[in-house]
Amino acid sequence: MEIYKLNKENGKKVEKYDSSLATYLKLIQTNEIANIGCMYIEPKGILGHHQAPISQLFVVVQGEGWVTGEDQNQINIKAGEAAFWVKGEWHTSGSNGGMTAILIQSESLNPQSFMKRK
Repeated sequence: MEIYKLNKENGKKVEKYDSSLATYLKLIQTNEIANIGCMYIEPKGILGHHQAPISQLFVVVQGEGWVTGEDQNQINIKAGEAAFWVKGEWHTSGSNGGMTAILIQSESLNPQSFMKRK
């Protein structure tokens, strides 16, 4: 499992479209079909230990919680951070106070091309 920091310092200033004070941070670019969804984990909730059926980028947009990789060691994660699991990797996620994440799934995810690791 890898953890990425989503911050504007790693993005690019948007200069097109008469833009001002706007920064874009690319998360993913795929050449294959991608599924994008929203995951809500309620307070004291858990998404049980399972294998990723496809590579997944778990982008926390609200709240905080924890994630694990195959070793099942909990790593804290919060809004503005993302966890990445490769296809077949065992993992779990949960939250004491509640957490909302955008989940991007695709065979061709390669977040290290665009984002900095935490």
